[in-house]
Amino acid sequence: MRRPDFVSMAALAFVSAASQAATACDVLDMRPGGTVVEVTDGDTVVLDDGRRVRLIGTQAPKLPLGREDFDIWPLAPQSQNVLAELALNKSVRLGFGGEAMDRHERVLAHMFVAEGAQEHWAQLHMIEKGMARVYSFPDNRKCLDVLLAAEARARSARLGIWADPYYSVRAADKADDLLKRAGHYELVEGRVLLADRQGSRVYLNFGRFWKEDFTAVIEASALRLFTADKLDPLALEGALVRIRGWVDDRDGPRIEITHPEQIEVLATQ
Repeated sequence: MRRPDFVSMAALAFVSAASQAATACDVLDMRPGGTVVEVTDGDTVVLDDGRRVRLIGTQAPKLPLGREDFDIWPLAPQSQNVLAELALNKSVRLGFGGEAMDRHERVLAHMFVAEGAQEHWAQLHMIEKGMARVYSFPDNRKCLDVLLAAEARARSARLGIWADPYYSVRAADKADDLLKRAGHYELVEGRVLLADRQGSRVYLNFGRFWKEDFTAVIEASALRLFTADKLDPLALEGALVRIRGWVDDRDGPRIEITHPEQIEVLATQ
């Protein structure tokens, strides 16, 4: 893959402008759901047949849910209330676009809530209200372009979580600040100083001192997804990007990239 190939594909696969907003979710496998009888939090519901449904593609502010010494994330009760107002005691359909069950035996699905003759896509509703952000997985990548575009609009308007510093987009060149967010899911923006392949990994370095500065690491399994999408992460060198994922501390702050949608290209120059 040559550098120009990547640049020509960036807007399609990395940048989420709502280019396919009208049809993005037509690819889902739609199935009957049932009635929502409980809203656990802003991204999980319980159906009348006992199934727990995790709204795949989103992450709402977290509640303790029985976990000791767990700090409630800002706006978690509000997020739960918004989802309850949308879905509680209403009939839903479920749309599947990848892995259908997680290790906690939760159903992983997009949820569509019946409202008269219309349906409301729960994930899109929560993100548009600023009550959730996009949170994706390598085995569930459908419809993300629409959700990312909606998130960008909500963030620009400072709706919901986007008005709270807890959810601020972090600067890639503030390594010390990012280290304080180790263990947290973050959005990080900056310019890739060096994109380098070492063995089976690609490293996106955002500073000159790779043992101290922020780095995004793309492992071999993720690189296979990039290759399948005809994307070359080495072409990101010099690009202004937004990375999303869990921050850890290994030779400075870093985020592991497991699939292409964790990277949004904001500018190639």
